[in-house]
Amino acid sequence: MMSGMRWDEDLGPDRGDDNFHTDDEENQAHRSCEQYEADTESDVVRAPSRNLSQNSIDVNINAWPQSYRQSIDMYTSVTPPSLGFLGAASLNSLSTLDKRHSISDSGSSTTRLLNSQTSLDKEVPPSPSQAAKFSIYSSYASKGSLPELPPPKERCCSFPQAVLNGTNVLCGIGLLTTPYAIKEGGWLSLILLALYGVICCYTGILLKRCLESCPGLRTYPDIGQAAFGSTGRFFLSIILYLELYGACVEFLTMMSDNLASVFPNTQMTLGGIHLDSHHIFGITATLVILPTVWLQNLSLLSYLSVGGVVASILVALCLLWVGVVNQVGFHHRGTALNLSDISVTIGIYGFGFAGHSVFPNIYTSMKEPSQFSAVLITSVTFCFFIYTGVAVCGFLMFGDSTHSQFTLNMPTQFVASKIAVWTTIVNPMTKYALTMTPVALSVEELFPKAWTGSHCVSIFVRTLLVSSTLGVAMSFPFFGSVMALMGSLVAMLVAVVFPCVCYLVLLRGRLTKLQIATCILIIIVGVVCSTIGTYSAISRIADQM
Repeated sequence: MMSGMRWDEDLGPDRGDDNFHTDDEENQAHRSCEQYEADTESDVVRAPSRNLSQNSIDVNINAWPQSYRQSIDMYTSVTPPSLGFLGAASLNSLSTLDKRHSISDSGSSTTRLLNSQTSLDKEVPPSPSQAAKFSIYSSYASKGSLPELPPPKERCCSFPQAVLNGTNVLCGIGLLTTPYAIKEGGWLSLILLALYGVICCYTGILLKRCLESCPGLRTYPDIGQAAFGSTGRFFLSIILYLELYGACVEFLTMMSDNLASVFPNTQMTLGGIHLDSHHIFGITATLVILPTVWLQNLSLLSYLSVGGVVASILVALCLLWVGVVNQVGFHHRGTALNLSDISVTIGIYGFGFAGHSVFPNIYTSMKEPSQFSAVLITSVTFCFFIYTGVAVCGFLMFGDSTHSQFTLNMPTQFVASKIAVWTTIVNPMTKYALTMTPVALSVEELFPKAWTGSHCVSIFVRTLLVSSTLGVAMSFPFFGSVMALMGSLVAMLVAVVFPCVCYLVLLRGRLTKLQIATCILIIIVGVVCSTIGTYSAISRIADQM
């Protein structure tokens, strides 16, 4: 009971009268919000007043990237899409809720535990001036939409749909590496997995509160701009796109590794250059994926990618089947703690819980935003248990010979192994295009206005980006080490550090000492883990080369 009270107090204690605020408190609470709205309104005033066609972009809008929200919305679609593919197609089935619903105090006991009763967690109806500024913001955001991504339309996402979206974002390729994480860090490293789960759930709730602190905030870059101006938006967007780009590199590495395990003796010589199975299947996977990146309507891929949750469960069940039914057994023990390599484990676990780039989109798509905390708890809890189960089973089965992807250890003669390997190969084909599209759209925004809307320019940009991920994957074919690097360098900042920093800035003057101390502690932990993990991962990649 005492721990529950402390957790609730940390997220915001009851201050008695939620409607009572001094003028100083209100001024401090809305200072960042007003600055953000003022910058937004000034951008709109500078923009020429004209009607934009469906195939044009108002390049006078300075808040790059404008495409982030609607491109990331593709991760929050669980409803059957339209089947149109070519042309300037609509992604209406992928649009998210564009109107925030008021937050009630009703909900499950878990939700009430993590959502305090302070005015911080209650949405205050905007004043007339704020409402006007919000409408201006929505107007210019719609004008800045790219031809592939029309202005968002209202869509209500239920609690089960939001949980599925959250789980699909979190439970991805990191699942394959969890047994390897135990090999590197020892059994006690599972404590870090639980700790990261709690921290990332907490920081996800902090992002929710940042969104509620100011009308008009809809995405993670919006939060960065509200906290630190256009510089914050730009820097945070670069970090988020780097995370997506790194995931695409890992997709190619994963597919080429698993295809090479199925056809290990494949090799050829082309123009005097010898290609082994890893290079051949890396190029093959890229050629297969490339047409999906060219598509202008990714609604079908978005719908299929939700099957990533099913794929993760299927691969986990196949691992358990091989261990129990096929009698591979669980005989290995391992070490309790391996301090020399624990830094690699830090990065891998950090990568596994980094879904914060999509969390704001999930929140704004919900019919009942008050249930967002419960959505986070449910999704993170599910991922923690499946991560832990796979990590324990995989390491007990393969021990110190565990590869960075446990599918590479599974005996190829078993049917369950074949199912797991081919699931691992096919699943990234539906996710690669969805992951690369936000990066591609952000690059296309930087082109001159005369080039925007050109399908040839779009194909050129996307082909160049896909080719670059192939080059990186072939140059650094170290799945586990690259994941540790991305987890430490990028995911740790996105999921641990930045939410706390933005929370402290946007809600300064309204936080308790305990809340401030908790955020500062998390920031310190995140920076230390990021520094140690990044150095260790870079050193390991250099040694492997």
